[in-house]
Amino acid sequence: MNQKELEIYIHIPFCIKKCSYCDFLSAPATEQTVESYMAALFAEIEGKSGKYRDRRVVSVFIGGGTPSRLTGEQMGKLMACIRRHFSLDPAAEITTEVNPGTVSEEKLRTFRKAGINRLSIGMQSAQDEELRELGRIHDFARFLEAYEAAVQAGYTNINVDVMSGLPGQTLESLRDTLGKLLALRPMPQHVSAYSLIVEEGTPFARMAERGELQLPEEDTERAMYEETREILAKYGFHRYEISNYARDGYECLHNVGYWIRRDYLGFGIGAASLVDNVRFQNGRDLITYLENPQDCREEEQVLTEQEQMEETMFLGLRLIRGISYEQFEKQYGRSLPEVYGPVITQNIADGLLREYTEESGERFLALTEKGLDVSNYVMAQFLF
Repeated sequence: MNQKELEIYIHIPFCIKKCSYCDFLSAPATEQTVESYMAALFAEIEGKSGKYRDRRVVSVFIGGGTPSRLTGEQMGKLMACIRRHFSLDPAAEITTEVNPGTVSEEKLRTFRKAGINRLSIGMQSAQDEELRELGRIHDFARFLEAYEAAVQAGYTNINVDVMSGLPGQTLESLRDTLGKLLALRPMPQHVSAYSLIVEEGTPFARMAERGELQLPEEDTERAMYEETREILAKYGFHRYEISNYARDGYECLHNVGYWIRRDYLGFGIGAASLVDNVRFQNGRDLITYLENPQDCREEEQVLTEQEQMEETMFLGLRLIRGISYEQFEKQYGRSLPEVYGPVITQNIADGLLREYTEESGERFLALTEKGLDVSNYVMAQFLF
């Protein structure tokens, strides 16, 4: 019998220092707090795993915060706990996020021995001044050390994060950052290229309110976006999602799972889940979680079929490949034109959506290059 696929997300909410742009659920913590959290995390995993014995785990993503703050021993215990309580596919993609200021070759070797087979390293920029503005704990030299350590430790599937639209960033400095990224040997297999978003409640938001945050002009940011796509393409990176580029065969399985609505289960404070069309989320309070990690769910939403279709559209359109007409009809028993005909027709006429057929004969609906530029506008039209 084929086991239904499941993804696992583990949230490690601790970091050395909060970055100025970060609104994630994370904060510095003592070693004692980290140990207490890991014990609670193991208890949550064990206590909740019984409902998912029939699932095959195809990916694990350990995010934060700064998961690379964990020791090799802690990471080993975490992965052993997952293997003990879940059916982990032998070929599962297992990723951890890495802050260059927190790892050594020795630590990364212990991570690899624990089963981590993919790293996502947060470079963000190759310009030290830009990194200081962001509040990062590393400089470019430290990133290079971390990347070399990852290569020496045997990793062959590495993502590097790059950001644009940063305070003080110019088109020339972004080109230099991309040039240094692509000069890495071996080159990374995946690049996540994000534009800075000033989130409410962050130091950057407070600076913006005071008029102290000097960001690139809109035209410059637009040029950064275009050059990132063009430069990465020249080096063999194909864009498979709005902000993600990969060399052939190295697309992030876990993140693609989010966009195609594969079931996923989140552990740790604030972690979200989607299982059998029910969305639920753990509470965000650390003390409450430490006291009772097996009863920490605070939000639950049973999705109607209409809400499922809406999610299929606004998540699936993030993928450059788009949404399959056949798969949509198979899943919902209704055709895409039947449900969204007028919206599709109008956006095709506006040059924002396109239809195409693969060699297999399967038909798809996808954003055009013009549509990718205004993706939020297009996606919002599929929400009733």
